[in-house]
Amino acid sequence: MSGRARLALCAWVATLLTASAMLPLVDDLSWLLQVAILLGIQTIVGAGARRVPLAWPLTVAAQLLVTLVLLTLVFAREQAFFGLIPGPETFQQFGTLLQTGTDDVGRYAIPAPLSDGIRLMLVGGALLIGLAVDTLAVTFRSAAPAGLPLLALYSVAAGLSDGSGGWVWFLLAAAGYLMLLLAEGRDRLSQWGRVFGGGPRAPGEQSAGGAIAPVRTGWRIGAAALGVALFVPLALPSLDGGLLSAAGSGVGSGSGGGGTISAVNPLVSLRDSLNVDEDRQVMSVRNSSEDTQDLYLRIVALDTFDGTAWKPSQRHIEDVPKTFPNPLGLGADVRRTEITTTIAAADWYAQDWLPMPYPATGVKIDGSWRFEPVGRTLVGDHGQNTRGARYTVTSLDVQPTAEQLAEAPKPDPALVREFTQVPESLPAIVARTAREVTAGSVNSYEQAVKLQDYFAVSGGFRYDTQVQVGSGSNAIARFLRDKEGFCVHFSFAMASMARTLGIPARVAVGFAPGTPQPDGTVSVGLRDAHAWPELYFEGVGWTRFEPTPTRGSVPEYTQSQTPGSDIPNPDVPSRNASVAPSDSASASETCTAAQRRLDGGCASESAEAALDQNDDSDWWLAPLGWTLGALALLALLLSPMLWRLRIRAVRLGAHGRGDADATVHALSVWQELTDSAWDFGISPEESQTPRKAAARIVRLGRLDPSAADAVHRVADAVEQVLYAPRPRPTAGLAEDVRRATEALRTTVGRGTKLRAMFVPRSTIRVVWAVSAGWAELSARALAARPALRKPWGQHG
Repeated sequence: MSGRARLALCAWVATLLTASAMLPLVDDLSWLLQVAILLGIQTIVGAGARRVPLAWPLTVAAQLLVTLVLLTLVFAREQAFFGLIPGPETFQQFGTLLQTGTDDVGRYAIPAPLSDGIRLMLVGGALLIGLAVDTLAVTFRSAAPAGLPLLALYSVAAGLSDGSGGWVWFLLAAAGYLMLLLAEGRDRLSQWGRVFGGGPRAPGEQSAGGAIAPVRTGWRIGAAALGVALFVPLALPSLDGGLLSAAGSGVGSGSGGGGTISAVNPLVSLRDSLNVDEDRQVMSVRNSSEDTQDLYLRIVALDTFDGTAWKPSQRHIEDVPKTFPNPLGLGADVRRTEITTTIAAADWYAQDWLPMPYPATGVKIDGSWRFEPVGRTLVGDHGQNTRGARYTVTSLDVQPTAEQLAEAPKPDPALVREFTQVPESLPAIVARTAREVTAGSVNSYEQAVKLQDYFAVSGGFRYDTQVQVGSGSNAIARFLRDKEGFCVHFSFAMASMARTLGIPARVAVGFAPGTPQPDGTVSVGLRDAHAWPELYFEGVGWTRFEPTPTRGSVPEYTQSQTPGSDIPNPDVPSRNASVAPSDSASASETCTAAQRRLDGGCASESAEAALDQNDDSDWWLAPLGWTLGALALLALLLSPMLWRLRIRAVRLGAHGRGDADATVHALSVWQELTDSAWDFGISPEESQTPRKAAARIVRLGRLDPSAADAVHRVADAVEQVLYAPRPRPTAGLAEDVRRATEALRTTVGRGTKLRAMFVPRSTIRVVWAVSAGWAELSARALAARPALRKPWGQHG
């Protein structure tokens, strides 16, 4: 097998191994076999085009055309001419499938079903990455930059997957890349011969030592890279991942004695879970209390509002105590009941936070978990998650009275400052509406109840899962104006309005009460995912409110017995709710009677309704723009290297074998030799003869005898074609240049090697060529100017 064929095979394997990191994203593995076959055809076409040989643009164009035909054959056969040739309807079908795939990604939880749209995104993306890898590693014979598209493919897979077995996919991708690097090293050895690495250390070691050196270096570099990537993150005290569907594995401080926790915005995962077409059971819950209508399972509290979204703050984490500290602010005179909850998580449900009733006082669970005392949450350490977990939580059912909340004293000023902060970008309508709604209230409790009543009963708000509200702080203003949304909008708006009134507030994310089962357990599904506001009252602590109509349960302590009060009564339906059956079908065809919640509401949620979404259908334009911009910047940074690779391939490539081509070939390889020496720090001196220039390269480059002979052979060939009466071709000049270039590379430092690869000095010739072309163009313009003016200067 030739060197390029071996490189092409390794590029195919590397792309396939990296693409396998996408396997956890879908529940059907057939797409990977499809990628293997189509990618193999793409690779074979490239190998054939290079064997012809075709110029590299034609080679890439041929592979791109074949890729388009293959995708047409698989995904748009009915819209193509003769089932094979793409036309306008073909590209329209691609656009439709991509849009469908994008919608499916937002609607389904991981692992998602393999729809045609998702299949096109997986297969098409892998083929494009494979084309980029093949072009860099095989066409340009530079395997190192080929790691960039492989890294991009792996990063997408790692960012979307649930993190289970992530190190396996990383090792597979890394193994493919190392295989590609080693294949390139072997290809160079086969072309250039033994790499000079110093004198033999013992008799008989000369040949073996020289051949193995690059392989040893490749393995050392690969081992170092793998070590850094695998073990360095274990020392970083951070937590990564999603909320309702895991998006990574968290890591703590290593020893378990401290560290911090910071997390991505969990509302993205909340939205994904609420958009599933099939309500999958997340947990089975058994509670010691007979009343399960208030059995909220809290995961994390979002206590920072930066103007764009509510997020969890970075917090200190510690070992899980046997008994949790007393809940912040809870006084001894508040009625409470200790309950025990046994929870069994589904074996597919993997995430970093542990769902628990609030406030928990203790937990019994196996595995590596850490405790965050401010939010009273448990987070997984070193990849620990909830997959298949079975645990028991003791918690308090706090039952304050309305009088206790109304008479609550002022909280600590430091707590008020932290939990009443609102961004300057918050629209004025939020604070103004809060003041209008709570006018006449005499304490924070009455203000909180009136806010809850405003959203749930008297404000004319409608629970709607098919709205587009916008993004950032303006989304709250739009929600107050349009009065349509779901739990995220209601909880965000109430918490923000409470903060403008000076009431400490945050947003809790977790699960609303599930569905009771005949065996006494409660089934909690993905569609039970919920968000609700928590407000702080001194003497009671963080207190749950429920502003979202038709979801969860209204807390008993928000129901006043005072005559004439407008505090909501859960037994009285909302004025916007209809008690008559609907004559029309549900907006969601999948929301059957068996799937409806007991409170009568359909729990399906819309991805477009989350506050961090744009209010139009062009949400993908911004990520596309950033991606294209990043690719353009990357192409700009790599342009010197790519130009140099292309020039080297042209100069050392195939030339005519006749006497007429001898001069062109000899001068081309000589130019490549002097430019390569220039890249490694030996600047050319145009005034010297080829023989003196060759001696200078050998002296300054400290070349070994074999490489020195190669340089002198090239110089002799140049003098022969320049001065001989009849120039004769000299065989092996390209190989001599490659041997000399590799010898120059072995004598310089790492910094010089990197500069020679990514910022070669000889690329200044491009600037010189542009300058010379501009000067010639200017001279022609000046020469033509008198001729243009002459007719105007004539008289009579």
